Amino acid sequence: MDSGSVAREYTEHLTDADVRLLLSAEQADAGRSPGSEPVVAGQTRGRGRSWLLGDPDALQALLGDPRVFSAVLGEERAAPGHAPSASPFLVFAVLVHRSATELGRMAHVPERTGPRQRVPLFDAPELRDFVGSPERRLFLAELLASFTRVASGRYPVRGRGGQRTQRFSELDPVRLAGVLENVPDAERPGIYRRLGDVALFLTGVFPDYATGHAFGPVDVARLLRSARLSRDQREALTAAPAIDLLEYLG
Repeated sequence: MDSGSVAREYTEHLTDADVRLLLSAEQADAGRSPGSEPVVAGQTRGRGRSWLLGDPDALQALLGDPRVFSAVLGEERAAPGHAPSASPFLVFAVLVHRSATELGRMAHVPERTGPRQRVPLFDAPELRDFVGSPERRLFLAELLASFTRVASGRYPVRGRGGQRTQRFSELDPVRLAGVLENVPDAERPGIYRRLGDVALFLTGVFPDYATGHAFGPVDVARLLRSARLSRDQREALTAAPAIDLLEYLG
């Protein structure tokens, strides 16, 4: 995906309020002399969504700008007359870019070794390389923002005793894997994507939960069937800890 395509994906997620917030925060200190009035939301010198779309590098720079971080997550966001609240996507996009900046100053990162246990891991350069890609930063922002609203409900299942309904939730990988067994082939790619998303979300954001959670044999079998693994792979993962199974699925 080229930089223009990445910028287009970003701007499709950003609301009009997000665009105003980004541009007004970026201009808050531009061209101001001491004691002059600050630039307010909406005074963006005619720039807007089309400008962001036409300048992908400027968009990436804005998302990593400390002034934007302060406007989205700093104390002044609650000040009277402040621009409208940022969308969940913009919040996570700014956080991902902030993390990329902080990794540039770190020699090590904390790594989980057990429930509530962390040790320093000296692989910051590898992580910096990972988040150095605009496509990966976009993916992370989309992934995190997507879980601010979680879909759940029921779907029909036909069995020997007739048709019944089965519950599902996007935060339950076992039930989500069950949906794969009861939908047309055309609908499976989206469910596979969401199953991978929730596996990454649980292991990356809530590793202590994933470590402490155990799947029963039936649940493990359903997850392994959904991944269509070889016999050797199934045997290796059948007795693996839940977090290892989820990391593989993710």
